[in-house]
Amino acid sequence: MKFLGIILIIAGTVMLLITGISYTTEETIIDAGPLKISTDKENNLEWPPYAGGIAIVAGFILMAAGKKK
Repeated sequence: MKFLGIILIIAGTVMLLITGISYTTEETIIDAGPLKISTDKENNLEWPPYAGGIAIVAGFILMAAGKKK
């Protein structure tokens, strides 16, 4: 329980500092026999800042529950 709490606190802090990530994927536009045309597409993965706060609070709750045992 305590280890999971620490992980949630760290992840929540990172989520507060970095509100999203972007990554690039290759997307095929035309694939007709020997002819293949593709392009790079940029994708964004974003989360609201309060999600990091929720993770931090949940981490502290798990750590407190782990100390009671």
